[in-house]
Amino acid sequence: MKYWLLKSEPDVYSFDDLIKQKIGTWDGVRNYTARNNLKKMEEGDLAFFYHSNIGKEIVGIVKIVKEAFQDPSTDDHRWVAIEVSPVEKLKRTITLKELKENSEMQHLELVKFTRLSVMSIEKSDFEQIIKMSKEKAN
Repeated sequence: MKYWLLKSEPDVYSFDDLIKQKIGTWDGVRNYTARNNLKKMEEGDLAFFYHSNIGKEIVGIVKIVKEAFQDPSTDDHRWVAIEVSPVEKLKRTITLKELKENSEMQHLELVKFTRLSVMSIEKSDFEQIIKMSKEKAN
């Protein structure tokens, strides 16, 4: 199993929108690095759902339920989409600010490459962020 982080602007598509839908299509990605990450995802992989621009915080966990396929929002064969389903909402959101202030999280792509919309994350970091979400904020 691999671990990922997916970014979406909450005023366009939020974690609550995904909960209502039950299965959502992650489409519209137009960055080659992000697209390549989508292509590497496998059914059953887990990803954090990150609200970008508004909030800038990890809000939930999703599961990849359908691997890369032609992005339905374009006829251009270079772009792919995936399908995800919600797993759970985090007990406490984890903000980008909190991650940037944590010396153990400085290596995260989210901290170093804040504009990338689809990125990988190590299992140990995924588990640490879940642990942080269960603790009180500092």
